[in-house]
Amino acid sequence: MELVLSLGIGIMTGSGVWLILRPRTYQVIIGLSLLSYAVNLFIFGVGGLKVNGPAILADGTEAAALSDPVPQALVLTAIVIGFATTALFLVVLLAARGLTGTDHVDGREQSQ
Repeated sequence: MELVLSLGIGIMTGSGVWLILRPRTYQVIIGLSLLSYAVNLFIFGVGGLKVNGPAILADGTEAAALSDPVPQALVLTAIVIGFATTALFLVVLLAARGLTGTDHVDGREQSQ
């Protein structure tokens, strides 16, 4: 299971970096989203997940048996912030395309 998770994180990170280096702004936005998802998976993987662990401390429950809510809270916050920044990037993309007439990163098409 851990190998599959680390392989998925590696593939998403590599794909995200490759897309960020592309010359079109839409590809850069998708690359940033993939990189964000890879970081969220990494936080889940590092934080660990205890199955059937109580979330609330009850009488007689040891603190080591509790699920840690911090990774879930961090990922939830990262998802919300990632959604907002993706929406902002898309608005900037549309405005830049309207002003320059192209979706190339530097505003100029490459001559072939």
